Amino acid sequence: MTHVPVGVGRSTNTVAEGMFDNIDPSIKKMRIGVLMGGWSSEREISLRSGNGVLNALKEMGLKAKGIDITEESIRKLPEEDIDVAYIMIHGTPGEDGKIQSFLELLNIRYTGSDAKGSMISMDKLLSKFLFKNAGLNTPEGIYVEDIKEIEKKTDLLRFPVMAKPRAEGSSVGSRVCDTLDELMEHLNENLKKFGGYLIERFIEGMIVTVGILGDEVLPLLELVPKKRFYDYEAKYTKGMTEFIIPARLEKNVYSTIEDMALTAHRVTGCRAFSRVDFVVERNKTPYVLEVNSIPGMTELSDLPAQAKHVGISYHELVYRILEYSLK
Repeated sequence: MTHVPVGVGRSTNTVAEGMFDNIDPSIKKMRIGVLMGGWSSEREISLRSGNGVLNALKEMGLKAKGIDITEESIRKLPEEDIDVAYIMIHGTPGEDGKIQSFLELLNIRYTGSDAKGSMISMDKLLSKFLFKNAGLNTPEGIYVEDIKEIEKKTDLLRFPVMAKPRAEGSSVGSRVCDTLDELMEHLNENLKKFGGYLIERFIEGMIVTVGILGDEVLPLLELVPKKRFYDYEAKYTKGMTEFIIPARLEKNVYSTIEDMALTAHRVTGCRAFSRVDFVVERNKTPYVLEVNSIPGMTELSDLPAQAKHVGISYHELVYRILEYSLK
């Protein structure tokens, strides 16, 4: 078991020994555009992920350039003269299928999930339906698009609840509400901004995230935030969360989560890589929460830490995502 404080052991500056020797000759010829930024609440995190990937590709000797995607610059994407897009846009338009659809129209290959898989995994309501259909344990809850709907469904709520937007990442717009008054206050402030909200039973338990690379399940990572739940601040502020690899779970629970993670990855249509988030009630009962089709690749992100634990350097992780996507 390894205790990894956030930000420790995540250098992106060292190229793995022999990395240059293992690069596919056809990939060496490719002009790679690392797409980053976007126009969602996760823009700044996307820029950090994108620059990390860009630096790694350049250090491996590949022909790569960064492309900051905005609502204006996206129109000039056809002029960028790239063979493959390495998508590192968290949120819209990277994780909702928009950029993938555009790239397909331009006949440009890209990394990660296709448009449909991206859209499905970004949509928490649709994902939940698919999780249930596949027999996966997921928190019970309701969906609302209008504040008036709460009055008709209060008997279905079991407090505390987690209120989260249908299509946002990094816990943006999410809040644990202990009472109906707190929930109504949060929805009154945010429902119009974010649209539909999922309101689920808030499950106290171990937070676990599982990286998928190709068809390989990476070691389960236990997250111990200093706050009540793993919110935006806990995710991206150094020292706010402790990482423990592998997660401190009994063998049968651990293997159950591995199976659930791979199933969730597949039923949402993801490919090449993803990260699946869980909460484990009383360290016994796992609930799948969501699938992230483009997980963070910053120096504080979960996926690089999981890969590192099995000897996969940041550079090799970046390369494998590219290689698996092109296959």
